[in-house]
Amino acid sequence: MQIYKVGGAVRDRLLGRTVSEVDWLVVGATPEQMQARGFRPVGADFPVFLHPQTGEEYALARTERKSGRGYGGFTFHASPDVTLEEDLQRRDLTINAIAEDDRGQLIDPYGGQHDLQARLLRHVSPAFAEDPLRVLRVARFAARYAELGFRIADETLQLMHQLARSGELSALTAERSWKEISRALMEPRPDVFIQVLRDCDALAELFPELAAAFVTGNADGEHVLDTLRQCATHMQPLPVRWACLLLGCAVRAEGQQEQATALHMIDTLNQRSKAPKDCQELATLLGRYHHDAFNAQSLPADALLDMLQHFDIYRRPERFEQFVAACEMTAWANARSPSFPQADFLREAATAARTVAVKPLLDQGLKGAELGKALSAARLEALRTYCQQNAK
Repeated sequence: MQIYKVGGAVRDRLLGRTVSEVDWLVVGATPEQMQARGFRPVGADFPVFLHPQTGEEYALARTERKSGRGYGGFTFHASPDVTLEEDLQRRDLTINAIAEDDRGQLIDPYGGQHDLQARLLRHVSPAFAEDPLRVLRVARFAARYAELGFRIADETLQLMHQLARSGELSALTAERSWKEISRALMEPRPDVFIQVLRDCDALAELFPELAAAFVTGNADGEHVLDTLRQCATHMQPLPVRWACLLLGCAVRAEGQQEQATALHMIDTLNQRSKAPKDCQELATLLGRYHHDAFNAQSLPADALLDMLQHFDIYRRPERFEQFVAACEMTAWANARSPSFPQADFLREAATAARTVAVKPLLDQGLKGAELGKALSAARLEALRTYCQQNAK
């Protein structure tokens, strides 16, 4: 039995980056031998075990063979006769196919160290084109390491084109795709993730509603990318980044009919991606109200109250704050500098509505629907006063 450190832990150490978790590869062992040493089996599709003390993952060396469509369309073979080199060959990129033994010696049969120095994301073998998930993974690595000067090798990008055209991307489950998409959006350059998907024709397969923003002569695509860059620069959370991405469907929607179409596109993308509820809700609300936000100081008090009520600012103030932040990101992307004066107006309007006291109304004996009606009227009056004091 031989145990090696593999994958991201080796790659990031060589790049001088913080290593957050370690994956281990075991060569020459059986599941029975692992369990005899106290390792707990957790792998559903192939043998993976948790260390009895550290809880780190230890996987038995394996090979894989394409047997169906999509990410799950593989048959795995794990046995003591699978070599280290055979296991490393099934990995996606050469920089992820470097192993380290217990003496700190590197085993690098596919040139991963060279590609790290050359800042190159290059596939290990032609089998790369058998797994559609690797389109998303490579795009995610491009987003992570763009600021270090990494680029995708031409031959690897060609295989990604091949995968995008094959129809295999449609076989990916929404849950598995979302895992890669959400991680990519939280990388230092989420805009690079979208650019790579566009460059290999995968954007039209995964986000057809967004792909139209990137046709020649349409500036909306560049605005989406600029907004994502602002989100990363300002360390925005995932719901803000997802909402800003989907805003590309609605950014030029004018009038009720166009806005309804844009909101339908956003809803379709939300449902297809199976994004978490907080991401879906913020994307929908941003699509619906971002025009109003940019004209907030011209809105009648009742329209302003209606917007605030839809965000449920009384129980979920953080969602409205994320909405304002998303509007700031898109405004800054437009102007290339902070230029969203409506932000303070919106935040203070929300405060004015929230600070309306309920107790005086309760003291009047109001209950149920009467209390709700009176509370809305009081909030509306508070907003009227605020709007008059802050009129343009």
